[in-house]
Amino acid sequence: MLLLPQEGVKSAVTVTSSTASAELSTPYAVAEIGRKGELEQALSSEAEVRERYPVLLALQPPPPQRYTLNFQPGTSDLTPESMSRLDTILAAARARSGGEIVIVGHTDRQGAADANDALSLRRANAIRDVLVSRGFKTELIDPVGRGEREPVVPTEDDVPEPRNRRAELIVR
Repeated sequence: MLLLPQEGVKSAVTVTSSTASAELSTPYAVAEIGRKGELEQALSSEAEVRERYPVLLALQPPPPQRYTLNFQPGTSDLTPESMSRLDTILAAARARSGGEIVIVGHTDRQGAADANDALSLRRANAIRDVLVSRGFKTELIDPVGRGEREPVVPTEDDVPEPRNRRAELIVR
């Protein structure tokens, strides 16, 4: 068993034999059954893994592509610049075998938190609607809202910050 790294995600796996178990929680950690049936742990490297498993690594999907789009204040209307980027995002999604898009809507800290939660979801849904109107399949889009919880630029309440009025699109 070999634990490969995952971009932006910590992972671990427990390997169990009839006589022992081992937790692999470091990228490139290895657990193998030894000659006498014992569970042996080791640490490999990226270069060693690439040399040993080139065919398997070639089967891995490419890493997700991330895009950020911005909105007009207090609305679910994209800025003109962001609207012009939608065709590029659609082309990237269509070029992938899975072609799924996760849309995460965000707001700045102007207004009440519950109103911002609703606005962030409206923003994600507005982008979904535009993508669907351009022929992308609804079932491949997952819109979610995060409100004001994950600002790019932390601010105090009721401070307008255009960079926080955004949606993050993850094409995978």
